[in-house]
Amino acid sequence: MAVRVGIDLVSVESVRESIRDHGDRYLNRIYTETELHDCRTAQGLVPERLAARFAAKEAVLKVLRPTDEAIPFHTMGVIRHGPGWVELELSGRAAALAADAGLGDLTLSIAHENGYASAIVIAESGLRNRPNDPMLNP
Repeated sequence: MAVRVGIDLVSVESVRESIRDHGDRYLNRIYTETELHDCRTAQGLVPERLAARFAAKEAVLKVLRPTDEAIPFHTMGVIRHGPGWVELELSGRAAALAADAGLGDLTLSIAHENGYASAIVIAESGLRNRPNDPMLNP
């Protein structure tokens, strides 16, 4: 079984600047409602968490390997479970690209520390014709 790997590193300060400069326009273009909810505390949005999710989206793009087409960021969502693990939810064009490439079992890990956030995505490839795999049936 072949695998594809995507990794990305994001400056938390660049996310802070995007929020400051573009506000809701930036947030709604990049993040899903679930992501915004997961990144909000009583004090407001946490830029470190948002940066980790942005890194995850960039890592997904490296796994999907789109040609010259734009893939909307909100079609790649990070879902947080409990205190420490996350998973990906693809929809729309991102899910279609994954299915077309025979990708499934996308695994995500994210982290943030000292002004940077990172993400790594690993996907199994060659998974065509697996009818019960939700990643391959968008």
